[in-house]
Amino acid sequence: MTQTESEQFDYIVIGAGSAGAAAAARLAEDADVSVLLLEAGGMDWHPGFRLPLLMGAFIKSGVYNWNYETEPEENLGGRKIPWPRGKVIGGSSTLNGMVYIRGVPSDYDTWAQMGLKGWSWDEVLPFFRKSEGHEDRRDSHHGTAGPLNVGRARGRNPLAQVFIEAGRQAGYPVNDDFNGPRQEGFGYYDFTIKNGKRFGTARAFVRPAMARKNFRLVTHALTSRIVIEDGRAAAVEYIRGGTRQIARARREIILCGGAINSPQILMLSGIGAADELRALGIAPVVDLPGVGRNLQDHFDCALVYESPAPVSLYRQLRIDRVALSLAQGMLTGKGPATVFPYEGGAFIKVQPGAHDPDIQIHFMHGREDTARVHLLAGGRPERKHGFTVRVSPLRPESRGSIRLRSADPRVAPLMQANYLDAEYDVETTIAGVRAMRKVIAQPAFDGYRGREIWPGPGVESDADFRAWLKAAGGTTFHPSGTCAMGVGPDAVLDEKLRVRGVTGLRVADASVMPRVVSGNTNAACIMIGERAAEFAKEARRA
Repeated sequence: MTQTESEQFDYIVIGAGSAGAAAAARLAEDADVSVLLLEAGGMDWHPGFRLPLLMGAFIKSGVYNWNYETEPEENLGGRKIPWPRGKVIGGSSTLNGMVYIRGVPSDYDTWAQMGLKGWSWDEVLPFFRKSEGHEDRRDSHHGTAGPLNVGRARGRNPLAQVFIEAGRQAGYPVNDDFNGPRQEGFGYYDFTIKNGKRFGTARAFVRPAMARKNFRLVTHALTSRIVIEDGRAAAVEYIRGGTRQIARARREIILCGGAINSPQILMLSGIGAADELRALGIAPVVDLPGVGRNLQDHFDCALVYESPAPVSLYRQLRIDRVALSLAQGMLTGKGPATVFPYEGGAFIKVQPGAHDPDIQIHFMHGREDTARVHLLAGGRPERKHGFTVRVSPLRPESRGSIRLRSADPRVAPLMQANYLDAEYDVETTIAGVRAMRKVIAQPAFDGYRGREIWPGPGVESDADFRAWLKAAGGTTFHPSGTCAMGVGPDAVLDEKLRVRGVTGLRVADASVMPRVVSGNTNAACIMIGERAAEFAKEARRA
């Protein structure tokens, strides 16, 4: 493989995902510095990216997706769980469900109590508000001038409203804003959608930054390692078009590869557990056993019901109607294709003494098993209508790991989530499923509630539920924590996101979370990218 001569930049950001896009764009606001943003994937040219309804199609795509999967999960019947990750500018924000959730204040206050100064809720809230450009909300919890467009749910399918009313009848509060004064309750999610089109970090940060003369984006650039010279991160080696290239950093390198690729790149660079690196022929530079450890993810399972009322997503998925709605959405920004079907949701408490919600619910006005395009003649359509209730424990205690499979950067690392390894996760999930059954039994669902398909009425005992979770459980796609901030011997980063034992190198993405936040992780990743840029600017001013 040939190698080209190196170029120099003040800052190099690896990964144009949620955090990397924000970090690189903010650094480039200073015209006196040069910024290089490296992305292993390509541009988000495909028009389908823009339509929220097509999220599932791109999750399954092999072109824009790393197509990762875990190793066989012992507690899930030896199944390998798919872990789609965005391989495109915007990263997973170009593929995800666009739900905008920050977590609860205690998530960040706990980080601060762990010794991470500067990460309390009061200290991170300004950075959430800095990114946010909310269309509707005008209060101290929200920003209105940020580049990331956020808006209320716009679909308002009747089933979603039935779900919220059933939650109220079951004794839960109704919540108009899950990112407001409290998280608990039933309501509608906010989304990173603008004028009916997806508005991820590619649109919010990367594309505007591309107009700056001091900003360069290089796509299809697979980082092979960070070059450490005399204890300093001095350069990034990457492969593009079959050529090995070097980019040198005068000031800092910010690694934003996500919870899978950031630890992989650190280990490929000689930063990790020294014995494991030597076994793969990698010379250790910094012995940091915590790299790749502390992996957390939100486990997930789904209750699925039939519905006698023909008001679900199924009616919109007939092939002729799909074609019409896609054209309508692309041309006008209106119609079914501009709505992500999991608009309704809830945050509830199921464990005794819980201070904050410990279960998150995503409600879809459609059956997960029939949520696909179908032909005009589909048999008995009333049997295909229904709804799905996804249940996920918010603060898992199970821990997994990311380990190198090979010293070749093109080979995916070993991913072991260890779902349901902790008894707390099992008990909390089962309690959440039981709570949702009580909600679905409320009068609001009369006329909409049909047969329970998953897990089925025969699943009643704890033993039944455990067997069902083992056979049917999965993920909400929130891997985190594998390059965690902290103060102990296993901590990879300090409170400024700096890699311990190396100067000039920070990490900024979901991997830095010592504990995963209580909800969807995208908003928190963008905030972390904002903070990384601010830390780098502070270091330059010092």
